[in-house]
Amino acid sequence: MGARPRRCAVVALLIAHALSLAAAGQAPLRRDADQLKQKIAAITERGTTVSRQAFTTSVTEQEVNAYLAFEAAPDLPVGVIDPSVSMLGDSRVVGRAVVDLDRVRQGSSATSLLDPVRFLRGRLMVKATGMLHATSGLARFDLESADVAGVPIPKILLQQIVTYYSRSREHPAGIDLDDPLPLPAGIRELQVEAGRAVIVQ
Repeated sequence: MGARPRRCAVVALLIAHALSLAAAGQAPLRRDADQLKQKIAAITERGTTVSRQAFTTSVTEQEVNAYLAFEAAPDLPVGVIDPSVSMLGDSRVVGRAVVDLDRVRQGSSATSLLDPVRFLRGRLMVKATGMLHATSGLARFDLESADVAGVPIPKILLQQIVTYYSRSREHPAGIDLDDPLPLPAGIRELQVEAGRAVIVQ
């Protein structure tokens, strides 16, 4: 993969991450994935230029889910499959993905027999609901609730899952749910509406 396609993939995954991983909508279509690829290329190109004029790009829930279904798999962490995104409006999102919880348990440093991470088993659906606030080039996710296969879990357990699967060269300790994330490609704001997000550069 060349430098430009790699940058586009990174931008796409960061946008999807900022929208938080999420819920099921209609079946994804190849044409929706292609539409988002074109928008990502334009966003990436625009991010290399300096302009005082604001540019807006609208991406739909269907486009993001289709991109995740058809394009994002090679860039997802091993052990995470079937992510999708649902945009509820008023900055609210719901995230969902099937996660290999055995990897999290085996990679944890649990010291207590009562540590909930010890009870993680198998590949199960992990869901998170919250508010996404993305302004001034930074995105912040305020968690409202989380569950594994429909069973509510505390934030600290979701954090362990996120930490394990978000470790990278840029984030060797993983991503903290409470830390703001810089938006890529010169994106200033991301406004979540019902069924779509508006990206402002």
